[in-house]
Amino acid sequence: MLTIYNNPTDWAPLLERPALETQALQNKVAAMLQTIQKEGDEAVKRYTQQFDGVALEQLAVSEAALEQAATELPERLRQAIDQAYQNIRAFHQTQQQAVQRAETMPGVTCWRKSVPIERVGLYVPAGTAPLFSTVLMLGIPAQLAGCQTLVLCTPPRPDGSIHPAMRYAAGLVGCRQIFAIGGVQAIGAMAYGTASVPKVYKIFGPGNQYVTCAKQLVSQGQTAIDMPAGPSELLVWADAAANPTFVAADLLSQAEHGSDSQVVLVTESLALVEAVNQALEVQLATLPRAEVARQALAFSRAVVLEDAQQQVDFVNAYAPEHLIINTNQAHQQAEQVINAGSVFLGAYTPESLGDYASGTNHTLPTNGYARQYSGVSLDDFVKKITFQQATPEGLQTIGWVVEEMALAEQLVAHQQAVRLRLDALNPPV
Repeated sequence: MLTIYNNPTDWAPLLERPALETQALQNKVAAMLQTIQKEGDEAVKRYTQQFDGVALEQLAVSEAALEQAATELPERLRQAIDQAYQNIRAFHQTQQQAVQRAETMPGVTCWRKSVPIERVGLYVPAGTAPLFSTVLMLGIPAQLAGCQTLVLCTPPRPDGSIHPAMRYAAGLVGCRQIFAIGGVQAIGAMAYGTASVPKVYKIFGPGNQYVTCAKQLVSQGQTAIDMPAGPSELLVWADAAANPTFVAADLLSQAEHGSDSQVVLVTESLALVEAVNQALEVQLATLPRAEVARQALAFSRAVVLEDAQQQVDFVNAYAPEHLIINTNQAHQQAEQVINAGSVFLGAYTPESLGDYASGTNHTLPTNGYARQYSGVSLDDFVKKITFQQATPEGLQTIGWVVEEMALAEQLVAHQQAVRLRLDALNPPV
């Protein structure tokens, strides 16, 4: 159950996330990446057998398997995926921006254009459960951005196949290159390219600490990444009036992701915490993944802070991936939030909505990275290229500014590039 901290004065230990020893983790992952870079498909297959227990003859999912995905799904699930696709697409379409031109001086025009990243890699965890919703979350903005090549990697099932919901969702977002690869080997294959897996320019997707470490290491080369997205986490900010059954359900919805997930409850009410702990016991008894959730709860805590401003400060200091504000003043308190991946307001907005179908993206910064990162959006799949153009009149208007600044910085060639043109426009007598 949640460990209770009543009006703590030292917050540092309460802001920590569960983690492996960093240097040992990096050494292990770096060695694997080097092997993948050298040996390609053979290393990927070997690691897949070692870590997933699957001996793959080929890494790619066949076209036939993609085509028959819809027929393998229950009709109700297929309809749910279709509806989620529509909702997520509708929200991300609002992020498309028209080109806007600015005339900074008469005859000098600047503008910026969004250009899709040509080749992107989508990593989708499976582990004990296929996270096909992540295919939608990553694939839809890539599709809207116009990325030419979408490469999807996800761990294989024991028989080497990919869950039909994964394949069906991939078809919806226009992804035809799917590979039954998970973990570090998937990140390495997409970053370096192999005989089977195309090299991509940017890798997206959440994962465990090994995947996160691999992403960070390959980003030191020529492969960009979305963010250091690691194990899932949730902070529930609740007041004394909150329904403890709802709060417990929300905490468990994240705790069941994995034993390294973390959930936190912040409130002014010790009575609420005690009621939530009781509700956790009741609900755990009904969950198939109860043992996983219990392990996550061992890293989790309830922080009781009587002062309202301290509650705000703690939430922002923790910088949660997901933040539920289950209070009577949720909207007012939300205005004070400056560090969070995605925020859910009110008693009837469970985090599950954002995980699946409300429309917002569920690929979000974890481990405190919400202080400086945003969740995945359409912007992540495009490059912003700036353009400018000066007419002859514009050059004559702005030229003296550039000349003065260039000479002050002792960059005479910069000044000459302007002066020669000005002289051509107005030949010296």
